[in-house]
Amino acid sequence: MIPLTDACAAQAKPNVACSHCNLRELCLPVGIPDDELQRLDGMVATRRSVRRGHTLFRHGDPFEAVYAVRTGFFKTRITPEDGRDQVTGFQMAGELLGLDGIGNDHHACDAVALEDSQVCVIPYSQLTQLSREFPGLQRQFHKIMSREIVRDHGVMLLLGSMRAEERLAVFLLNLSQRLKARGFSPSSLVLRMTREEIGTYLGLKLETVSRCFSKFQEDGVLAVRQRQIDVLDPEALQRLVNNAHG
Repeated sequence: MIPLTDACAAQAKPNVACSHCNLRELCLPVGIPDDELQRLDGMVATRRSVRRGHTLFRHGDPFEAVYAVRTGFFKTRITPEDGRDQVTGFQMAGELLGLDGIGNDHHACDAVALEDSQVCVIPYSQLTQLSREFPGLQRQFHKIMSREIVRDHGVMLLLGSMRAEERLAVFLLNLSQRLKARGFSPSSLVLRMTREEIGTYLGLKLETVSRCFSKFQEDGVLAVRQRQIDVLDPEALQRLVNNAHG
């Protein structure tokens, strides 16, 4: 029995099937054989809805499952001793949540829905059992975990070596690329997160994030209308990133 957190609603969905999901190639790396995929279909039998502002899991909760985002948008956060939230990531459809709990059987962060969202629940005990039966499936999930580690290292590089405008440019380009992979416009972005949340993720003050957005707009790189961001000159953003690595 998987506990519900913060008014999340869980419902059995017998028609849930990874094999027929249009997010399959984003969520699970390609190459899982049909027999393994059918077993995975039988395991992913539950979807859970999470309302905006509510948590899927919290720091310290027992780790029981990993979650594939089907619709919506999440942020993960930790709360240091000073009480100020630190955003550690933003997750969208086709990405996994909950891998932070594998190490010590308890979640190390909170996962908060930034809009009404839905996840597929993958019970970890069943996943490990299935991985023992199908080594190929185990390799695929190791690839997913490696992808998350690489992403975390990328954020560390951001915080350690880039100026504010360069950090924001990387953030916007990354978001654009991820949306494009899901069939959305890479140049017309609706930010699900606040400027303050972007700042805590990038290690910047709110005022600095707002100033960078204003400068990008003045320079003709972006058109900014509250949370609606139109990327007018993606090459300019890319040049900023390239210069940071030059």
